[in-house]
Amino acid sequence: MTSAGPDTRTTVVVITRNRRDELLRTLGELAKLPEAPEVIVTDNGSVDGTAEAVRRDFPATRLLEPGRNLGAVGRNLAVREVRTPYIAFCDDDSWWEPGSLRRAADALDARPGLAAVTARIVMEPSGAEDPVTAELRDSPLTGPDWLPGPALGSFLAAATVLRTDAFRGAGGFHPGLWLGGEEELLATDLQRQGWWLSYLDDMTAHHEASVRRDSTERRVLGIRNTLWFTWLRRPLLPALFRTGALLATVPRDAATLRAVGRALAGVPWVLRQRDPVPPDLERRLSTLQRARRGSTARRYVG
Repeated sequence: MTSAGPDTRTTVVVITRNRRDELLRTLGELAKLPEAPEVIVTDNGSVDGTAEAVRRDFPATRLLEPGRNLGAVGRNLAVREVRTPYIAFCDDDSWWEPGSLRRAADALDARPGLAAVTARIVMEPSGAEDPVTAELRDSPLTGPDWLPGPALGSFLAAATVLRTDAFRGAGGFHPGLWLGGEEELLATDLQRQGWWLSYLDDMTAHHEASVRRDSTERRVLGIRNTLWFTWLRRPLLPALFRTGALLATVPRDAATLRAVGRALAGVPWVLRQRDPVPPDLERRLSTLQRARRGSTARRYVG
């Protein structure tokens, strides 16, 4: 499709909690998109008037209110309502640049084996490119020639458009991880099913980090979920190595202690669900791990 008019192939899914003003800004930006996508918002138990404001200011937005904080699983709830072939995820402090959803849908239409395309990320209000973008653009992974850009081993939900059937077929975001680096497990399971992930440089997502973000709690969740993912999907020796490497590099403070404590508390369910990936996929995970050792965009700080 090359028309500049509305594009019915993609639904935008947003999760939010107690960020009313930021969400309203995001919905305002989405309302300006020439693609005019349907938007579904899952309000994860906000108590700041978020739901009332959405109903008042954006009555065309489909609003889901589970009544509690589902974390990333709130996206799964929204995807149940999606009737389009593609889903564009979006956080309440991010939004898509005009034309990007159309380019993503074109790329997915043309490549039946492609599950997801991830955009370059621009930080607002500075307009600078997010440092993680360079890592996506310079991905060390190889893939088939038909990919529209570098092959990826994971994705960033707030900057990714996914094939709806692929998302559902892989089970969506795992409820055990709740929130914080939840994409890595889903991305691995998609690849295990034979899907490919790719970076697409002519898509852009804008991100203005919320002033309400609790960076320390996000670090706790990130460390916990990295450990859980490691033991859910990595073979024994790589899992041991990854655990040791992670614990050797994270800050030695109370937040890390909380993260490790929470990770240990989940050992019973993690071991029950443990299902290591086959050797070919483990080689890709190991390649990514080596490439990220010097990363400044993926450090557990805050």
